[in-house]
Amino acid sequence: MTIDALASGALNYHPCRYGRSRLLFRGPQRPLTGDYIAFLGGTATYGKYIPRPFPALVEEATGLPAVNLGWINAGIDVFLKDPAVLAVAEGGSAAVVQITGAKNLSNRFYQVHPRRNDRFLEPTEALRNLYSDVDFTTFHFNRHMMMALRDRSESRYRKVVEEVRAAWVARMRVFLGQLRVPTVLLWIADHPPDEPGMIQDAPIARQPVFVDRQMIEAVVDSAAAYVEVVATPEAMAEGTRGMVVTPVELPQARKELPVAVHQQVAEALGPVLLDHVGAGEY
Repeated sequence: MTIDALASGALNYHPCRYGRSRLLFRGPQRPLTGDYIAFLGGTATYGKYIPRPFPALVEEATGLPAVNLGWINAGIDVFLKDPAVLAVAEGGSAAVVQITGAKNLSNRFYQVHPRRNDRFLEPTEALRNLYSDVDFTTFHFNRHMMMALRDRSESRYRKVVEEVRAAWVARMRVFLGQLRVPTVLLWIADHPPDEPGMIQDAPIARQPVFVDRQMIEAVVDSAAAYVEVVATPEAMAEGTRGMVVTPVELPQARKELPVAVHQQVAEALGPVLLDHVGAGEY
């Protein structure tokens, strides 16, 4: 475990804002000029506990300035509902969109917080009717709610999963369609995308939650390229080595992708971005 120079021992993310967005992104703040690459995604893009996350590593390798628009626990909704973020993404030469899970977005069955997409706000009438035996006032996070629904009824739970998957495809197509720059769709996980129809034994812990290959194939034509990074066993075995974490953060840090995986992602993305931006060699 590395200890940062900050008094608290925690990593300084240099939080910053872009335009009129209410979101605090990872800094230092970058100038929005020239041939920059916008990186949009969840916790992995943000690089929680990672001194140099893959957007920074891509910049080092390619010379293309990186604007990190990663947001912890993000779903698609947080970007779609923030015009300032879309403007930043469109202002560069290309955008990288990390595939995030399907449970953290509003759908026909439940509403999520517009910025904290992992937070459950309320069920719709459709979900109340489907699960009339559940008290939804006890849930504050999507994960907790989905686990409880699965435990109550597997057959009804599958209907909810089918809905959030359909919502993810529809919302992702809208999102990619609004990005009027070459876009690279990015898969990062310790496994390849599941084949259609699979619901894992513990799907809430398997990222990106509920997203399978058929869903990706349904949206990939809206992107200029697709990069699939499956972390190697050797990279995953690195654990928290090279991370900057305090003792209290260590349990959560163990759940995040290791530093070595960020290096693997950067190596895969660099040549693809240079090909689409057309600047230099990797």
